[in-house]
Amino acid sequence: MGKATNALKELARRAGRWLGLADTAPTLAHTTAIVADRFDAMSWRDTLDQATALQELAEELAERHDHTTDLLADVFLAAYKADPQIRPQSDMDPARLVNHQVITSLLGSPEFAELRRETAGDPYAAAMAVLAQADGLRRMLDHARDAHTQAQQAAEARQRAAEAAQAVAAALDAAAAAEHDGIIPDEHAQAVTDAIAAAEHAGQEAATAAAQAIQAITAAAPGLRVAARQAATHAAKQAQEEAALMAAWGIGPGQLQRMDFDQRAQLAQRLRSGRLGRFADLIGRFRQMASGERARRVENAPGELVGVTLGDDLSRLVPGETANLGTAALRPVFAARYAEARLMLYDSRGEQHTGQGAIIAVVDCSGSMATPQAEGITGEAWAKACTLALLDQARAARRDFTAILFSDAGEQAAFTFPAGTPAPIGDVVKLAETFYGGGTDFAAPLSAAAELLAEQYNLDGHARGDIVLITDGECGVTEDWMRAWNDSKHQLGFRTFGIAIGSPAATAPGGVLDALCDNLRDITDLTDTHAAADLFRLI
Repeated sequence: MGKATNALKELARRAGRWLGLADTAPTLAHTTAIVADRFDAMSWRDTLDQATALQELAEELAERHDHTTDLLADVFLAAYKADPQIRPQSDMDPARLVNHQVITSLLGSPEFAELRRETAGDPYAAAMAVLAQADGLRRMLDHARDAHTQAQQAAEARQRAAEAAQAVAAALDAAAAAEHDGIIPDEHAQAVTDAIAAAEHAGQEAATAAAQAIQAITAAAPGLRVAARQAATHAAKQAQEEAALMAAWGIGPGQLQRMDFDQRAQLAQRLRSGRLGRFADLIGRFRQMASGERARRVENAPGELVGVTLGDDLSRLVPGETANLGTAALRPVFAARYAEARLMLYDSRGEQHTGQGAIIAVVDCSGSMATPQAEGITGEAWAKACTLALLDQARAARRDFTAILFSDAGEQAAFTFPAGTPAPIGDVVKLAETFYGGGTDFAAPLSAAAELLAEQYNLDGHARGDIVLITDGECGVTEDWMRAWNDSKHQLGFRTFGIAIGSPAATAPGGVLDALCDNLRDITDLTDTHAAADLFRLI
């Protein structure tokens, strides 16, 4: 039997440090740098499950580097969370120290702060930010490869130290079980002593490895910061461009949130490529112009605001006069000026907004409409942008809208958007993509437009619709057709606006367009969206 000096209490005192490490070491190591709750984690998992491109990136990075899925989760959460917080470096699993430095570099850059304006709270935008930074992440991981090796060695040394600490606890448990009358057998006491010595050696190795890992990561940090700023700049630019693209097409946050990741990504790719990619800027400018023209209208006033005048029309009071009416001391003055018809009123030009029925855009999709003109803009692009602005106009006025695209006889498509219901983005995009490239035939699409107005009139009694014919050419119509056309106009009371794109001769008096249209103008500069501004005040 051993001696009293081998008492259990003495062994426990010597082993105390390692017993604490055995209990706590596994709980201190975090595998992600961003502090996240279960809802954040759920957002990341759901997005990863939806995003095929994100899964592919994770698989690709995992083939060359360790722990990259944790890194992607951190980048996502850094972009997504309203106020991302980084864990202390000391709380991290050493194997993830490079990830921690990458995230620290990203969040510390002003470019990433700019990116977060587009991504915070939007899981799709945050995921797209991860994808946009893929090249930068590859460069950062390659740059920090040596640091990651050191960090991995530190993690392995820490694991060995934890195992050694657990061995101390196991040896002490065995010694306690073998104790008899306060005496511990020598072999058990020696086992505890040996376990403590091994734990001390493993702890020293872990401390040395951790210091070397921190040193390597510190050396890599400047390069990581440069790469992080470049990656964030690229991602911010892409996020801003996509946000502008969606806004140009009139796609609101509500519509986007109802799409899953892949649907939204495919839509963005569809809108920025091919024919649609060339429309985006013009569509955005048209919509902005049309919105401005709507805002210029004076409520309850028949026309365009052109200045201030005097009178007694209370529906057109300027704000200052309204303030006088609301002030007790000035009310008698207001009454006297009202009696004299000398109140300050908004003045307006006499344009009557009489449309009640549908707005119908009849759009020429003949081959000549695809010919680039000023700054590479085609007649098709101008016409489609104007058409989508007219769709906005109809929705703002709670009027039905139809776009009829036409070319040769038999080449015709109609896209209808009823008032009071959301415009499906798929139908809007299909409208913009549809193009024939044949000849020009006015009769069939205009007849179809008149029939739609007649159906609406018969169904709900709405007359006074508006037809907007957008074309770059002319074509003949028969006398019988023209007679039927005029009869329809007289019966239904609709107006016809004509826009001749780049073809001043088409608007000459006595021509077909002149005979068809009540209001006709020619557009020679396709870069100027304001050339059609009065159209949005009249309709």
